[in-house]
Amino acid sequence: QVQLVESGGGLVQSGGSLRLSCAASGSALRFIRMGWYRKAPGKERELVASLSSRGTTRYTDSVKDRFAISGDVAKNTVYQQMQSLKPEDTAVYYCNAQTGVAGEAPEYWGQGTQVTVSS
Repeated sequence: QVQLVESGGGLVQSGGSLRLSCAASGSALRFIRMGWYRKAPGKERELVASLSSRGTTRYTDSVKDRFAISGDVAKNTVYQQMQSLKPEDTAVYYCNAQTGVAGEAPEYWGQGTQVTVSS
């Protein structure tokens, strides 16, 4: 059974930093991509950043130049360094791991970690 375990969320003031970590356990699966989504109250879940097994990164526009994703997809680990945090970054952040094309192959989710940015 695949488990994605997240850590690193918390409460921080505007302008502060946090680092999220995610590690997959119990898996012999090969992921092709790992990343972070977030869900804020009243908003739809959105992709924040992703990292492919080839090292390709992708960011949503609102976090470019502030967030950095890193890790080793082959080793089932991914991190997200978040700097210059804003109140609008407040959300539950979920780690995601994909084994193939989204919607066509299994994907896995972490339990979520709360990030709260106070103004």
